[in-house]
Amino acid sequence: MSGAYAVLHDPEGLLDAELPLDRAPHEALVTAVLAWKDPDLAPRDYEQIALQLTGHARAVAADVRRLATALPKSDGRGALAELILREADGRLSAPLNGTARCVQNRARLVQALYTRLDRLTEPAPATA
Repeated sequence: MSGAYAVLHDPEGLLDAELPLDRAPHEALVTAVLAWKDPDLAPRDYEQIALQLTGHARAVAADVRRLATALPKSDGRGALAELILREADGRLSAPLNGTARCVQNRARLVQALYTRLDRLTEPAPATA
């Protein structure tokens, strides 16, 4: 049957947790996008790049959320992650508008999410 699709029910997010992030190409894309000075792309090209970054930002945010919720309440890294995740939710809900600025904003978001993800995967700081 052509055009048919199946809806997966995954309330625990197990499917996302099973897939490792393809980090290197997305970090290269972020670096390239943030280095733009005066790009001259068609709006549709900006939209496609923004869609790619949006999808990846959602995947990284899911990993950040999963790691943050596993931390003890006394670990301040979880609270910082929640701030980043609230910011990410707001920025990801904004519509794409096919501009370099929009793409660069999505790139900055991916960068911020990876920074938070890295801090969550570091050993917890020693308490005095």
